[in-house]
Amino acid sequence: MKSIHILITFLFFNISSFAQEVDDLKPVFKFLTETINYGEISLGSNGTRVFEFTNTGKSPLIITRVQASCGCTVPKKPDQPIMPGEKGKIEVSYDTKRIGGFSKAITIFSNAKTERKMIKIKGYVERISMPEKKKSMLSEDN
Repeated sequence: MKSIHILITFLFFNISSFAQEVDDLKPVFKFLTETINYGEISLGSNGTRVFEFTNTGKSPLIITRVQASCGCTVPKKPDQPIMPGEKGKIEVSYDTKRIGGFSKAITIFSNAKTERKMIKIKGYVERISMPEKKKSMLSEDN
């Protein structure tokens, strides 16, 4: 009976050791920043920003899908695998025709050690009032 317990314990530690070794071979995301703050931006301005990352793992990083928390945010994933040590980019476009504050999450699905990775954008779209045109005595609008 004692030898069965020893055998089971030995097998358990062997399996968990093997799982750790496989996990160490997986790709790993290393982002420059996981949140991009747009700050205060003008209505209708360019809403495209880029998240840069490096694959610090030991195998190619394959991003299968990138999903935003709402339709006002459109993410674009890399088409090719990111090899170990290489850099990659995820482009995010926010619809700046919506006035007010925003905070959106983008979820990345991949073969990385952390299979689901969340990055965020935030900011405030403000309405910029255009200065009124001064009427001239020569204009036809008088």
